[in-house]
Amino acid sequence: MDEASITQYIVDTFDGIETVTIPGATFFFYGSDHMLPFVTLVTSDDFDQASNLNRPSVYRLNVGIGKQTFLSLFGSKQPHANSGDAPDSRYDFTALDQLMPHPVYGHMYWVCVLNPGGATFQEAVRPLIAEAYELAVRRNDRRAVHAHS
Repeated sequence: MDEASITQYIVDTFDGIETVTIPGATFFFYGSDHMLPFVTLVTSDDFDQASNLNRPSVYRLNVGIGKQTFLSLFGSKQPHANSGDAPDSRYDFTALDQLMPHPVYGHMYWVCVLNPGGATFQEAVRPLIAEAYELAVRRNDRRAVHAHS
C-alpha cells in the first residue's frame, strides 16, 4: 500500500470525508468541522522523530480508535508522552508493517503502522479505520445536537 492508495480507499469508502493536506501530513476529518481528525497520514518527522519518517518512501498511518479496542490490542493504556519525550521502549516505532500504539498519542488510543502491507491493511487496519470513522460520526452528531439545544 502507498499513501495515495490509502487516501483513495478512505475517501471512496466513507461518506462525508474531508482532507486537509499540509507539507508532511494529510488529515482525514468527518464533515466540515475540522476539530479532530480520525486518521492522519504522516510523511515527515516534523511532528515527532520516533518513527524516523525521513527515510525514503516511509510514511506512518495513524488511526484514533476506541479505548476498548486499543486495550484489546495492546493490553494497557500507553503512558502520556510529549513530542520531545522518548517513546515507549516496548515498541520499535521505526518497524515497517507492524501495528503498534502511536509513539506520542497512544495515551489517547491512537494506533499507527508504518508502510502497511496489503495483508496488514486488509486484515488489521481497515477495521480500525472503520471504527475511527464511526467514532468521528458520533462525535460530530453529538456536537450538532449540542449546537442546536
